[in-house]
Amino acid sequence: MQQQTEFAIIPDANDIAKLDRSIGFHPCENQSPVHLSSEQVEQWNQAGYLSPLDVLTPPEADSLRQYFDALLGDAQAAGKDSYSISSAHLKHARIYDLLADPRIVNVVSDLLGENLVGWGAHFFCKLPGDGKSVDWHQDCSYWPLSPTKSLTVWLAIDDADEENGCMEVVAGSHHFGLIEFESSDSSSTNVLNQTVREPTKYGTLKRTPVRAGQMSVHSDLLLHGSPPNQSDRRRCGLTLRYCPADVMAYLGWNQKGRLVAGKADANLWPGARRPSED
Repeated sequence: MQQQTEFAIIPDANDIAKLDRSIGFHPCENQSPVHLSSEQVEQWNQAGYLSPLDVLTPPEADSLRQYFDALLGDAQAAGKDSYSISSAHLKHARIYDLLADPRIVNVVSDLLGENLVGWGAHFFCKLPGDGKSVDWHQDCSYWPLSPTKSLTVWLAIDDADEENGCMEVVAGSHHFGLIEFESSDSSSTNVLNQTVREPTKYGTLKRTPVRAGQMSVHSDLLLHGSPPNQSDRRRCGLTLRYCPADVMAYLGWNQKGRLVAGKADANLWPGARRPSED
């Protein structure tokens, strides 16, 4: 098996800033969605997110949680933390396959079109009382992609609620383009390295509790984050990233993508190979 390329969880902001990107929300113009309702499409356009959406059955959710437990155990045994399992679809066949699960892809296709690339998979796992937050940010400020048409699926591995630090969004903030942010220093408790101040200037704060096996979906321009897990329960979610196949990926990120629906130009997205079985 050819070794897959490693990619940074947080790319260099200066490299991203130098790119000539087209930044702005592209409303969904699908008049006949198949798997979403017209009302859900309208909510997507106006609020920038959908939640909760049912995906996995309870037995499937239990199986995926047990699978992640093993991955986390291996990471911790290697001296890594609970947020370190990134680009998981390039390393683990089960996640590579999950990226193309029709129940997920069908929803994404209703929003982004028939030609789709899945290019990212990252576990965000807050251990009980770990004190880490994910500060307010927009995904597009981290991604060398243009135009900004990507979205994130947040698939719950554990139940996520207000007590253990579920994701929060600022509904409507995706209409403001790229919002100014501050950098976080290395001593910060922020899982990432950016912070947007006064987020509610850009919309209405909403919490997105989800049960294990459910998902939420949000635009790459939507302000979102999550507070620390103050409970005695773990809170883990798997983020799966998608974009239309006509999006340009820079800094080598096109090597991360795999076609999940329709067709793609192999010069834009050559197609990441499926890793060997876990």
